[in-house]
Amino acid sequence: MPNSLFAADFQVVYDQAKAQAGRPGGPFASPADWRDQWIYFLMVDRFNNPKPGAKPNVPPYDNASFSGFQGGTFSGVRQQLKYIKGLGAGAIWLSPVLKNFPFRGTYHGYGIHDFLRAEPRYADDPKHADDELRALVDAAHAAGLYVVFDIVLNHTGDAFAYDCDPGDGDCVNSGGAEARYRDHAVDVHWRDPAGNPRGDTQPIESISPKSVDALVWPAQLQQNAFFRRQGGVGAPDTFGDFASLKQMRTDDPVLQGFLIRAYQYVIARYDIDGFRIDTLRYLKGGLARLFGNAIREFALSIGKKNFFTYGEVFDQNAEVDIARFIGRGTQDGDDLVGVDAALDYPLFDALKGTIKGFSAPTAVSGMYHFRKQVEQDILSSHGDATRFFVTFLDNHDVKERLRFEDPASPHKFDDQVTLGLGSLLALPGIPCVYYGTEQALHGRGNDEAVRECLWASPSGFDEHSSFYQQIQAMADVRGSQPALRYGRFYFRPLSGDGVNFGLSSFPHGVLAFSRILNDEEVLVVANTSIDTGLSLDVIVDGSLNAPGAVFRVLYSNKATPAAPAPVAQKTGVTVQEVDGSIGHGPLSTVRVTLAPMEVQYLGR
Repeated sequence: MPNSLFAADFQVVYDQAKAQAGRPGGPFASPADWRDQWIYFLMVDRFNNPKPGAKPNVPPYDNASFSGFQGGTFSGVRQQLKYIKGLGAGAIWLSPVLKNFPFRGTYHGYGIHDFLRAEPRYADDPKHADDELRALVDAAHAAGLYVVFDIVLNHTGDAFAYDCDPGDGDCVNSGGAEARYRDHAVDVHWRDPAGNPRGDTQPIESISPKSVDALVWPAQLQQNAFFRRQGGVGAPDTFGDFASLKQMRTDDPVLQGFLIRAYQYVIARYDIDGFRIDTLRYLKGGLARLFGNAIREFALSIGKKNFFTYGEVFDQNAEVDIARFIGRGTQDGDDLVGVDAALDYPLFDALKGTIKGFSAPTAVSGMYHFRKQVEQDILSSHGDATRFFVTFLDNHDVKERLRFEDPASPHKFDDQVTLGLGSLLALPGIPCVYYGTEQALHGRGNDEAVRECLWASPSGFDEHSSFYQQIQAMADVRGSQPALRYGRFYFRPLSGDGVNFGLSSFPHGVLAFSRILNDEEVLVVANTSIDTGLSLDVIVDGSLNAPGAVFRVLYSNKATPAAPAPVAQKTGVTVQEVDGSIGHGPLSTVRVTLAPMEVQYLGR
């Protein structure tokens, strides 16, 4: 049977990867520490179409609403690896690259129907898509970039249509592609290679012959019982299809085994370095923990000692939910440790509002304080989970890019971008930059508006653009300062009058924190005011910085930053600490001067 988990090609690749562990030419080695990298996230279809004279289907490239394919390819990504590496990235996260139904326009890749094969539409030669994807990964490794695949466990593409009862309102459209959530599983019409619902409702197991362009693959997934078949998302919202994307019953232990085995094959076949797991919080039956543990152990068995897994937990209660799905609790009775980390949506919510002036810097410190409480009993595969969260300020799901362009003054808020990214790259975690940020893209309003064609933008892949060079500069400092990658993390009280110290508790305030590693402190200060410059005193570690010691500006997003004053010792002061307690010194401070929307890294 084609595309079987137990076909010869699967077993050969699987066994070969294990046999070559640790040998020259064997599986590509993992990074020693993922905090040494930062990640560049790109959508394959929207990143680079390498065909001469290629133009997007719907101009203008920015703020356009278009949900079809635009022509990005694996070779298009290969063509720009040097550009990505030059920006300073250490890894690339690719939107899903496995095969989607050919009769559906799922350009984003999340409608997978074949969990073992590469997407032919991303290949120059569709018949050799698997080899072209592997060539991309190999080229990335040769360029000094690790590769993360975006994967899906919760659902497949639009594999079937619902059988609608006339007049009951169950179906959104006449084709039955979507239906209201039902209380029980129903018979469905599996689709033929053209995407049309079959005229019968026989279970997938009984359909013959089976086309490689219809149904779901590998063959082991072809069981009606593996699919919820109850319509669109119901209550709670983690049950049900995502519109046309069909949810699997991920609590089924047999299905769990097949999905784990399929993605172990993906690691072996394409030699990748990590997985970003879509809709992690939707997984049932402990699959999140089981999958993370099984993937880690398989990767270890083939010599990938630090294969990295992080998941998407995107909801109103993300902080609490993240703690349920990563690592394991100290009170848990089993020994399995789940996925390594999560996308840091709580930080995104707090930090973006702060740098835009919508909320006070205390929103960021408050988020970290709450996280410490929530995760006090969580053990991750890497220790402190928050140090390995993948942090970000925009992506393909958040409806608006980081940069806002005011029609009346297009560049008025540009420094908010570098202020935000400068803060992000200095905070704990593994930073992720969304493609196009470095070329001033500013789409907003819906999913499609933030998924533009970078290759068709006015600047294209301009390595001289101001944003590209600013990201490059801050990444260079992050790379040269171990404290910014591994250091302990402290929010710093500050003062305008030199007497009363506390965290900024009002919008358009100053975000200040230190990263300390051994005997080195790097102080980060960011003025979120749009139009007001200021000078203020910021507390630093007195045991590391004697009076008279001089900090220098390691990075600023301004061309001519003001140098800080030497370290001074102060007495007779009042300090409202981060935990709410009150102190009175003595303490050591540095006086800094910041322009509007300026971020500085200060080090000895």
